[in-house]
Amino acid sequence: MITLLVIAKEPRPGRVKTRLTPPFSPEQAAGLAEAALADTLRAVAGAPAARRLLVLDGRPGRWLPPGFDVVPQCAGGLDARLADAFARCSGPALLIGMDTPQVTPDLLTVDFADCDAWFGPAEDGGFWALGLARPEPGLLRGVPMSTPVTGAVQRERLVAAGLRVRDLPRLRDVDTAADARAVAALAPHGAFAARLAGCGAGR
Repeated sequence: MITLLVIAKEPRPGRVKTRLTPPFSPEQAAGLAEAALADTLRAVAGAPAARRLLVLDGRPGRWLPPGFDVVPQCAGGLDARLADAFARCSGPALLIGMDTPQVTPDLLTVDFADCDAWFGPAEDGGFWALGLARPEPGLLRGVPMSTPVTGAVQRERLVAAGLRVRDLPRLRDVDTAADARAVAALAPHGAFAARLAGCGAGR
């Protein structure tokens, strides 16, 4: 069994999903972030795992289901925070963010029997998931984050380390209003789609 990790920010207005404002208000953007996080955690809760870990910037809220250990994010850039998350694991681990509420338990059910790493590319050039059979924080430190080549650089880092890499399906992150509409259409019965429908903006 593996450790499933979610790295996330507390969904507070003005701190999350700022690229959704406008057309959404900061409160609406935070509500969408909370719904995306809730859907993500629900998928993680439904996938087989020895441990489920939320690596959180902020405080947990009512959106947190039972069965998760919560630890704070370390200081530093995203590469350092991802590296630190993996440093908390002693065995196989799969890490995802809170920006892909369309994720399902099936997508998170990975097997390391014939590979050393799983890589989930994102449509914006980043990645939505990274799995390591033997967590090595150094594989993430120094990777440029939030750029169009982040995913390519991270995957090449894995290959250059001699790891056998398998790819997960490409998913779309929720960054813009257009992303929100597209992702909600992929998971119309989730909390994210319901919250978007209730916003009435950005259409």
